[in-house]
Amino acid sequence: MMQEVFKQPDWMSGTNIYEVNLRQYTPEGTIKAFMKHLPRLQDMGVDVVWFMPVTPISNKHRKGTLGSYYACSSYVEVNPEFGTLDEFKEMVRTIQSMGMKVIIDWVANHTGWDHEWTKTNPDFYTKNEHGHFKPPVESWEDVIHLNYMNGDLWKAMIAAMEFWVTECDIDGFRCDMAALVPLDFWASARRHIDRHKTLFWLGEFDQWGEEAFGNVFDASYTWHWMHVAQEFYRHKWKLVSLDAALTGYQHKKPHRHLRTFFTTNHDENSWNGTEYEKYGQMALPLAVFSCLWKGIPLIYSGQEQPNHKRLLFFDKDLIEWKGKPTLHEFYKKLLNFRKTHPVFQNHHHKVITWRIGTSQHNNVFSFVRTDLTHSVVVLLNFSEHRVRFRVEDTRIKGEYKDLFTDRPVSLKDIHGLDPWGYMVLYS
Repeated sequence: MMQEVFKQPDWMSGTNIYEVNLRQYTPEGTIKAFMKHLPRLQDMGVDVVWFMPVTPISNKHRKGTLGSYYACSSYVEVNPEFGTLDEFKEMVRTIQSMGMKVIIDWVANHTGWDHEWTKTNPDFYTKNEHGHFKPPVESWEDVIHLNYMNGDLWKAMIAAMEFWVTECDIDGFRCDMAALVPLDFWASARRHIDRHKTLFWLGEFDQWGEEAFGNVFDASYTWHWMHVAQEFYRHKWKLVSLDAALTGYQHKKPHRHLRTFFTTNHDENSWNGTEYEKYGQMALPLAVFSCLWKGIPLIYSGQEQPNHKRLLFFDKDLIEWKGKPTLHEFYKKLLNFRKTHPVFQNHHHKVITWRIGTSQHNNVFSFVRTDLTHSVVVLLNFSEHRVRFRVEDTRIKGEYKDLFTDRPVSLKDIHGLDPWGYMVLYS
């Protein structure tokens, strides 16, 4: 049987995703207040703005003072703490007029305890032995599990998703805990909703464990890579451990499916530590890797500041913006480079990515992306020592330019990198 192939948006190549935590982004925590940051994000080169759930939050069994974005009380309303549906529509139009796209977080596996369906459609939920609603897992006490054995739930959920496309003209979904929901549901949802427009579907799963979901979703997460990179830094593993993780992704199908690479996101920041807690000085070269390896870079609210604190998940905890973010120009260089250089404009055809050797093979993580006419060479010092080295791959030759210094560079030269330093060369 042939696998169904869904049409992907033509703007996927070279794109990037910026995750917005509305609650913590501004003192007001509103749509209107966030919109003041849009010109800065546009200048930084952001392509896709992903909003954590904008739906209202349940009160029953709420955690903290404000509750979890992921415990909704309605799928077709806007959280009044953020603003109104009309304000959300206006924001979507504004973002799109600035050349960016909008995707929203979609939580299909569970709702809050006082979601409207608990009264109108209690059969949409799984029940415990006493016939009462129950959490999906024991530690998620503030949400209750939806029952995908009920076909009417499928129809209602798809209709709710369609609402945000037909009413607000969003450009896609980031689907929370996607692998906890039947794959057939996601295929049915995409089949129905993509009739309105070609959407971008990002699933929160990792193909290391849920490869089949890559047939429905355009992109997924790289949890495995993230964990390996963290252990590499903490325990001073060898570079071969990173190679093994990346090679594993290369063998996953379908090959048109892309992965998002990141150093943090809302879950990691709040529960496991900031990128600087996890990676220390390796955070910046890892950010360069995330932006330039094959896939899609994902940036979380405040990384451009940079943000050095864990943001509370269930309570107000403002990102501490201090004037123009220090890493604005760093990300602007990388994101706009992805938009303009030919090797990032075609992920699926004619572009080859491979690791290259250097005389510092134990310390320098290096790779090339090329369409055989243009090339990008990335050199990352994944060590705490300054290194001097030569590039030892004879397949790449010629004169290059350094992205961050604008200086001409020959690959024949001996190169030097500071501890955790990075160099991006292009032709």
